[in-house]
Amino acid sequence: MRFLDSFSWTMLAVVTLLLGLAPFVPEPHIWEKLKMLAAGELTRGIDILDLLMHGAPFVLLALKGAREVRKAQSGE
Repeated sequence: MRFLDSFSWTMLAVVTLLLGLAPFVPEPHIWEKLKMLAAGELTRGIDILDLLMHGAPFVLLALKGAREVRKAQSGE
């Protein structure tokens, strides 16, 4: 997972805010898609692709955070 080291925290935060939460009005796509997933209504391919696209920045940010914690614990 060394590719995560190539992403700066600033870049990931900006991408997460802009792509992860876009469009901002009436509600972020990620929130809409998560509600659809919880309700069992996420069946169309475009909706699944939307969830993956808008969720990817959040996943990358979480993975980078977990990697940093592991590096700090192992003393690297």
